[in-house]
Amino acid sequence: MAHSLVSPEVTALPKVTALPKVTALREALAALPGAVVAYSGGVDSSLLAYLAHQELGDRALAVTADSPSLARAELADAGAQAERLGMRYRVVRTQELDDERYTANGGDRCRFCKEALVSVLTAVAAEAGDWPVLLGVNTDDLGDHRPGQSAARRLGARFPMVDAGLSKADVREAARELGLPTSDKPASACLSSRLAYGVPVTREALRRIEDAEDALRRAGFGGRLRVRDQGGDLARIEVEAADIGRAAERAGEIVALLKDAGFRYVTLDLEPYRQGSHNAVLGLPRVRAS
Repeated sequence: MAHSLVSPEVTALPKVTALPKVTALREALAALPGAVVAYSGGVDSSLLAYLAHQELGDRALAVTADSPSLARAELADAGAQAERLGMRYRVVRTQELDDERYTANGGDRCRFCKEALVSVLTAVAAEAGDWPVLLGVNTDDLGDHRPGQSAARRLGARFPMVDAGLSKADVREAARELGLPTSDKPASACLSSRLAYGVPVTREALRRIEDAEDALRRAGFGGRLRVRDQGGDLARIEVEAADIGRAAERAGEIVALLKDAGFRYVTLDLEPYRQGSHNAVLGLPRVRAS
């Protein structure tokens, strides 16, 4: 059930006015009858949800979709931030793991995830008053391999930050001006994105990845970090360039941690972390490093 949480310290922050694109976004949001915002707790969805909250008040509802592909730490952070920002907030369950097209983990896996997400959010929006469903997509996302975007648009979801022309850099600048705690948060895709295409998505595989990444963070490896499941019990670790040497020096410790998490073989990628590295097998342009 949705609930309202108020934090005077945050709601007293001034509105962002320095970026004309953000002003245009605010105006577009203010003109809506209400909004259901898909809210993961990342920088994009946090900015969109908070601006909707500022413009629409109780007619804005931030909704986090909870499924096995969402790390428990991410779910907890999203809820804590919603409380600090005073937003109306709700958690709903999605069942993409019941869809064999999703669990087969082909190159279009994200399509079926977004279909499940938007379907659930559309039902929430209908209950709230037939409000539109908003997704925190920015213009940089349009150039990446994201088959879920077309699926979301087909089901009626809107991308107001794209319509206002906000890039990722614009989003981070606006978040910093607002004082949002996510302004410098690294991108964090769903746990399923760690599985190489063709490796089935299962609850056990997702938990193994989550446990492995949590263990590495506790060991002092933060920032942009991924444990990629290459199939056959093989883990491929990606860390930032500055951490590759340190990870190699601590190889024995890292191998032990990942074996405890359930992997049998552990490798360290000599290329630093890059977004969507599994997409290389799809014949797409070289993935971005940030």
